[in-house]
Amino acid sequence: MERRSRATAVTVALVMSAGCASGQSDVASSEGDLEEAPAATNTLTSVEAAEGWELLFDGVSLAGWRAYDHSELPGGWQVDDGMIMRTGPGGDIMTGRAFRDFELTLEWRLEEGGNSGVFYLAAQGEENIYHSAPEMQILDDDRHPDGQSELTSAGANYGLHPAPRGVVNPVGEWNHIRITVDDGRVEHWLNGEKIVEYVIRSAAWAELVAASKFSQWPAYGQAEDGHIGLQDHGDPVWYRNIKIRELD
Repeated sequence: MERRSRATAVTVALVMSAGCASGQSDVASSEGDLEEAPAATNTLTSVEAAEGWELLFDGVSLAGWRAYDHSELPGGWQVDDGMIMRTGPGGDIMTGRAFRDFELTLEWRLEEGGNSGVFYLAAQGEENIYHSAPEMQILDDDRHPDGQSELTSAGANYGLHPAPRGVVNPVGEWNHIRITVDDGRVEHWLNGEKIVEYVIRSAAWAELVAASKFSQWPAYGQAEDGHIGLQDHGDPVWYRNIKIRELD
């Protein structure tokens, strides 16, 4: 009896060991299929690459980025430990390429009281990037004055479409965002939750713009394609895993 118990224990241990070893390389889905493990920071999985995703940040340099409406990079931005960091005054930065219909994802975090933003559909030739580009707000809702209004809270389409409370993660933690622009339909996603949806240049959108500060800038929201931008709002901010997929 003792000998059989030992043999059974050895068999169970071997089965568990094999299962653990398998689990280290593969992740089982609810349907029984194997899913690809998440990509390392600032890389693409093979599935993402096959789906047409591209990196807008290679994790080691600011290649592909420049100052808004200028050919060179401004001061105040650097790369450290796989992150784009705003370290001092220098101005907003944007991608060298423009995009029309796309899905954009990235991660961000702030210090206490911090403020920044992600611009999209930015046209060149304006005094400031926000004179043409909508902005997904990046904010410490609890400690920054803009957090008192849902129109200017984290995730909002700044000044026009509000963001709900309780979706943004606490300061110091990473937040994941997704912005889609598809034939004029725009969505903001924050930490897996869709929080903003609107149709740019629609009658409803035009009414909101007319009643906002953006009414003084005729180029606001008019570009059908444009650049992705990161805002210098005077505060430290960190970005990583910046990826884009152009839509047909």
